[in-house]
This record gives sequence, C-alpha cells and structure tokens, in this order.
Amino acid sequence: MVKHALITGITGQDGAYLAKLLLEKGYEVWGTFRRVSSPNFWRLQYLGIIDKVNLIPVELTDMSSVIMALKMVEPDEVYHLAAMSFVGASFENPITTLEINTIGTAIVLEAVRQVLPDAKVYIAATSEMFGRTGAEVNRPLNENDFFKPMSPYAVSKLAAYWLGRIYREAYDLYIVNGSLFNHESPLRGLEFVTRKIANEVAKIALSLSKELRLGNLEAKRDWGYAPEYVYGMWLMMQQKEPDDYVLATGEANSVREFVELAFEYAGINDWEKYVKVDPNLFRPLDVPCLVGDYSKAKKKLDWKPKTKFRDLVKIMVEEELKRWERWLKGERFPWDAPLYPSEVKILAKVVRM
Repeated sequence: MVKHALITGITGQDGAYLAKLLLEKGYEVWGTFRRVSSPNFWRLQYLGIIDKVNLIPVELTDMSSVIMALKMVEPDEVYHLAAMSFVGASFENPITTLEINTIGTAIVLEAVRQVLPDAKVYIAATSEMFGRTGAEVNRPLNENDFFKPMSPYAVSKLAAYWLGRIYREAYDLYIVNGSLFNHESPLRGLEFVTRKIANEVAKIALSLSKELRLGNLEAKRDWGYAPEYVYGMWLMMQQKEPDDYVLATGEANSVREFVELAFEYAGINDWEKYVKVDPNLFRPLDVPCLVGDYSKAKKKLDWKPKTKFRDLVKIMVEEELKRWERWLKGERFPWDAPLYPSEVKILAKVVRM
C-alpha cells in the first residue's frame, strides 16, 4: 500500500530534499505552499521533481485551510516544516514569526487531532532553542540540555516544540520533534550566511563582484549537509514510539573558517581584502556557539552525518561557480526558469484566504 505524506513548506530547502527522498521511497507526496504573487518552486525544479509532487496552496494560520488539506490528502505522515526560518528577520518581525511558527504549529496539531489522529507528525524544531546554553556548558548539546533562546525565532520554535510534546502526551498522538543543528546545501536561501558566502565568493572569483559584506565572523555553528538531515527526519517517523532527537555533526566551525575555505575552493588566497565586516549585519543578540551531540540518533536511529565541513563548503562553492558560469553563457538560473501550468500540479480548490 502506497503511503501518503504531506509536507508543509515543501518549497523550502528541507521540504524539497525531503520530497525527493520520499518519492524515491515510493510515497505519494503532497506539499503545501503559501500563495504569493510569484510562487517559489525553483528548488523542486532544481531537483527534477516539480511534476511528481502534488502542490496545495494553504494558509498555515487558517485552520479551515489546513483541515481541508488533511481531508484531501489523508496523509500517513505529516512533516511540518513551514516556518519563518531566518533568525535575523525574526528581530524585525517578531509578531509574524510567532504567528507562523507557533500559532501555525498549534493549528496543524489541532487539525491533526480533530481530523487524522492516527497520522504521524514531525515538527521541525531547531538548535537555536538552546541559545546561551551552548556557550555555558562548553560541550555538544543533547536532548536533555536546557533551552535558553536568544531570538524571537528561537522562542517561537521552543513554543512549537512544547506544543508537540503536550499534544503527544495529552492526546496520545505520534509526534516527534527534530532539533536539527544548522544544515546547509546549494538549495539554501541567500539570506542564510553559508549560501550568501558561497554565492558572493563565486561572483568574486568570476569578477562579477568585488566584496563580501558580513556581520559576526566569530560565531560558531555545527554545519551539516541538508540531504542527510531530511533522511534523519524520515527515520524518526519510522520508529515504533515517537520521541525527540538532536541531529548534528558534533563539530563547530566559525563563520570566518567558512569564509576562508570558500575562498580557498574558489582559488583565491588573499580573502581578507574582499571581506568587509558591516556592523549593521550584527544581530541584537547572537548565539556565540552551537554544537550538537547526535549520540541518541546514532543509537536509536542508526543515523550519523557523513559529509564533513570542508566537503560541505566545497559542494556549495562549486555549485555557485557552475551557476554563475552558466549565467555568463546566457543560461537562466533555476529560479528564473519559467513554469508552465502542465509542470505544476496545484490543487487550488483547497485554499481559503
């Protein structure tokens, strides 16, 4: 029997990679996206699966819209990935961040409880929930460590995390929380520092740009490769009992180290002359260091990261170089390519705004 999966936020990095994984495993994949003037389907195009998924425009903060999507799909597994996911922007738009990330999660959970209580639900938590704890304990963080959030984004995700645990215990629902540390890829948005670095370094190497402007170069993060992390999400949902897990690499590297490696792979040695530290890019509060302990995932899920930090940087820089080289030849970027109605299966009747 074919399993049905519903992915909220299927147009994002994780949603696109997860959709590809589930299709390869024989699932029928449905995904929600927010109706905007220019739907952002380029990642699904990039992975060659735009014609293989069923897309539903849904307003996450409208419960009737979510309920209708659940009734239409009747999913065996719900992967709730849709979110306002950029930490920096959450300081500028804290109310919107809370509405989408916290209220949106509450709506998804309540809709599942009312309509499909037997469905399994994955909630995308985040390493940002740990906040100050990382610097205080000075070791990799696990599922038992305290949360000390340092941004509206982290607060919104922490509330969603606890909603998941409450619904799991109060209503005996299958709900898992995945606290994933930073995971990157060529499908990251340009607002994220890793993709910003890789993209601008490639442009500098091809004489299309002259500088890279960044904020805090000393912040350290645990960076892994996104396709491996969505596989971890899937593994969490295949367990007999629901639980909460940390996915990470166990190693921390600074933004400065990412920059140095990126320029190295682009064939540029004197990187300092291209990098400008811009005080306007510093966050009001910034977590100095986050590194995770994936021991539980390794033991219970048989999951571990495979792509090393250096390899991740290389993957991202080389892909940006290829993209810009194609652009110089007159080819379109994936996100510039036109979409035709026959390429996208959108079930518009579900939406209610």
